[in-house]
Amino acid sequence: MKNISVIGSGTMGNGIAHVFAQFGFEVSLVDIKQEFLDKAIAKISKNMDRQVAKEILSETDKEAALSRIHTFTSLAKGVEKADLVVEAATENMELKLDIFRQLDQASPDSAILASNTSSISITKIAAVTNRPTQVIGMHFMNPVPVMKLIEVIRGYATSDETTQKIMSLSKELKKIPVDVNDYPGFVANRILMPMINEAIYTLYEGVAGVEEIDTVMKLGMAHPMGPLQLADFIGLDVCLSILKVLHEGFGNPKYAPCPLLVNMVEAGYKGVKTGEGFYSYTAGNKDLVLAPRFKK
Repeated sequence: MKNISVIGSGTMGNGIAHVFAQFGFEVSLVDIKQEFLDKAIAKISKNMDRQVAKEILSETDKEAALSRIHTFTSLAKGVEKADLVVEAATENMELKLDIFRQLDQASPDSAILASNTSSISITKIAAVTNRPTQVIGMHFMNPVPVMKLIEVIRGYATSDETTQKIMSLSKELKKIPVDVNDYPGFVANRILMPMINEAIYTLYEGVAGVEEIDTVMKLGMAHPMGPLQLADFIGLDVCLSILKVLHEGFGNPKYAPCPLLVNMVEAGYKGVKTGEGFYSYTAGNKDLVLAPRFKK
């Protein structure tokens, strides 16, 4: 597989395109507006500059990688030569199902269709295509150029051949693939999201403040980032969406999203992406600043 199409040029999509291009693959990056694509290319270039500064890439390597990324606003054009398509659109079930219906019609019959979903059923996604044996999950971690893990998720009908191809391909990207089965949240988010939710409940119930909760988990459990800061980084709306998938998928009240999380998302406080969540974020400021509403 040498021709890779990536659907969606946001944080995950541009990171996925970056990594494939870095390791010699031809990449078609697809989004609905050219301005989104231009912003993604600028972001990839900036991230590659960091790799050049750290001597991970040479300037020549960077320019060669960027030349391998081609942008498209037409999904059909962007996937017409694909050996593999990786969908990295917003974590919305209906949107993903619609995209996969289009991918099934537009991409070559031999192409593998992968989703970067962090929680949505691969089996359900595969069911809207005529190639369920060739549909799989490739859950990259953020930031994609740095994080080594890829959760490789088998849908109910995903073939062994498809799985092995994706496991091997992931290793070509110098990643560590882990083969998991298709149940709500897979492994990473089935474990991570209840921890984040419990941290939010701990705040909601007045057990401790934001900084105290994060400090306990950083110093006591050796986490590099506290759960509330991590929630801000992931996006509180994304955390809520994943918890809803877990809650609905298992029907277990232990996955019910904390009311504080629900209120924050509904009010538009979604973390880093909106400038405020549990902490406040301003461009160019790397200091961790507690959000005004959580100051004592």
